[in-house]
Amino acid sequence: MCVTLIGGMDRLQKDYIAAAKENGHSLKCISRNERNFIEKIGNPDAMIVFTNKISHEAKRKAVHVARSRNIPLQMVHSCGVSSLRECLRDA
Repeated sequence: MCVTLIGGMDRLQKDYIAAAKENGHSLKCISRNERNFIEKIGNPDAMIVFTNKISHEAKRKAVHVARSRNIPLQMVHSCGVSSLRECLRDA
């Protein structure tokens, strides 16, 4: 399963990817609202948004993309690796 993570901390990206591999998922990390943000999201099987480490505009774009493409979306306020693990178990 391919999952896109939006938000989080740059220094934890390696840990996020390792946690996803433990659960048999591939993870794509987008840490901030960048140029071509919507294209970078792609068409994943699920999306996770860490809302405390992302701008409101990026969150709105992510929600719009998820709803328009029928992608399951989880929004979590914390941005720890354990929060990601919980979301991946539910995905």
